[in-house]
Amino acid sequence: MTVLKDLFLHDRKFRIGFIIIILILIIAFLSFISPYEPDERSMPRKNLEPSWEHWLGTNATGQDIFWILTFAVRNSLFVALVSALISRCIAMVNGLFSGYIGGKTDRVLSTLTDSFIVVPRLPLLILLSFIFKDNITLLFMGLLLGFLDWAWPSKRYRSQILSLKEREFTFTAIFSGMKTPKVIYKEHFPFLIPYMMADIISGFLWAIGMEITLSALGLTNLNISTIGTMIYWANYYQSMLQGRWNWLGPPIIASILTVLSLYLLSDSIGAFLDPRTKLKRIMGGGIIRCQ
Repeated sequence: MTVLKDLFLHDRKFRIGFIIIILILIIAFLSFISPYEPDERSMPRKNLEPSWEHWLGTNATGQDIFWILTFAVRNSLFVALVSALISRCIAMVNGLFSGYIGGKTDRVLSTLTDSFIVVPRLPLLILLSFIFKDNITLLFMGLLLGFLDWAWPSKRYRSQILSLKEREFTFTAIFSGMKTPKVIYKEHFPFLIPYMMADIISGFLWAIGMEITLSALGLTNLNISTIGTMIYWANYYQSMLQGRWNWLGPPIIASILTVLSLYLLSDSIGAFLDPRTKLKRIMGGGIIRCQ
């Protein structure tokens, strides 16, 4: 908590990203108090302009755009959260065991990881989304994205473990009789937690980008409100030709702000954890403390 407080107070990128993501989360939480259900149609009148009653107006099906946006942001964040957790958990287990055990285990796991790396993910996602389109749920989408995004993080975690297993504390643990699973869990895993915190944001970015891409192309369940499906329906009802900026603008702005905030947070945390910048702060008497 002290580190996060210092980052917020003294790192402008982190502060801006943190404030924006809090606003995005507030929008998502507002969906729980929405006066409308996400699948209701023609509750207000159709094609209303923004007003005090309907802040962003209503769309061609009579849905209040602001409240639909709250559901869309919540659902897109849920997909990204599931994907990021699944992918980083698989990557963590694979990287820990592959890097520490080595030998045949490392060769098998590394071959499996390299096989997933060379798979073209977007074409595969398009194919799977086309096949399962109407049966895709938010959880299924999150699991699918997570299963395709673990390979690169696994390589990064493995490289960290290769370095850690040559350290003196690892040899001390082995000589004290500690078994392999215990060495991995108690000695190496804690070192990867801060690194994974920064890396998991990258997983969020990728998952949100893929969800928006697939949904905007009409390759997901279009009855579920997400940022991508909002963009799809705005294009479907020709919002640009009709000059209805309030149909297309909110989801695009929400996606830009979400990606921007996550990028700023990832960049700030990554720089803070970088040993080179950490050394510069120590030598220069930096304000942010390394704890």
